[in-house]
Amino acid sequence: MTSNKRPAIHNNLTPLTIQEIDTLILRMKQDGKGNASCLINEGNDILTVPEKIKKISLEVETASRKIKDIFHYVRDTENLPMDEIRNDILPIIQRAAEIPHIYYLFKEIQLKDEYTYNHNISVGIIATLTGKWMGLQGAELQRLTLAATLHDVGKMKISDDILHKPGKFTAGEFEEMKKHTIYGYELLKQVPGEPVSIALTALQHHERENGEGYPFGLKGHDMHLFSKIVAVADVFHAMSSDRVYHDAIPFYQVISQMNKDVFGKFDPNVLLVFMNRMMGALVGKKVLLTNSEYGEIILINPYQPLQSLIKTERGIIDLKVEKAIEIQKVIG
Repeated sequence: MTSNKRPAIHNNLTPLTIQEIDTLILRMKQDGKGNASCLINEGNDILTVPEKIKKISLEVETASRKIKDIFHYVRDTENLPMDEIRNDILPIIQRAAEIPHIYYLFKEIQLKDEYTYNHNISVGIIATLTGKWMGLQGAELQRLTLAATLHDVGKMKISDDILHKPGKFTAGEFEEMKKHTIYGYELLKQVPGEPVSIALTALQHHERENGEGYPFGLKGHDMHLFSKIVAVADVFHAMSSDRVYHDAIPFYQVISQMNKDVFGKFDPNVLLVFMNRMMGALVGKKVLLTNSEYGEIILINPYQPLQSLIKTERGIIDLKVEKAIEIQKVIG
């Protein structure tokens, strides 16, 4: 007797029913493609990772347009439509945060326009993923998602001349821009029924563990956990994105730069989890090393994620041992 009970498949995918497996095999026969490691269950459909990412990237575009409209409404009224944010924006972010192949997702979402508004959605996704990796769940994870999505809402009280300036700020303009943290806090703390963590994240996401951030120069022990997570997500997306005044920095260079701040600007408990997961997504990827050799990442060091094992034509290179060699860039 045939059963549709889900088999115990021990991998990182949602287990498939017998009917779903049969559908997968049929698709592989039809197009000569398909790989069980690149499929995601979605309702009654089985989507490849590229299909899933393309679908969610379109939803992210929709969410970015909606958050733009919402933020403009906030600018005009100083009121936050929290029900609309929860019903129309957060579900998209939560769906995007379910994709296990995050390297491909971030390559897709960092190419979009409307940086000011897309940034809030992308930071929401990155922070939600990081929170999940750190063990947050349920209502606490939902609060993190909301806090991350609204972390920059205070920018709506910054003039467009400064906010969209196609170049570096003057000292005075930068001082005004830094006030977006205070403006966001003041907006969010007035929303009835919302936990203080939402407002504190807007206030503290530019503070740093070593006290060199703003607006108050707080140190790590005075920062809310959500602020620490959003700080990492905020910097990662900002460095990875095309901006009016600089091009996106290549993925590996971003991770390498952030790694230098693991015991300075950022909470190591947050950043190491983030880097381990991000680097873990690169296992199997081709890389160019600084000694001009090409190789493939085969294993990530969980304690020093940039010091991976690399398979090259001359054998296995342990970057923890051969410290003069580093990954220069990921090439596919």
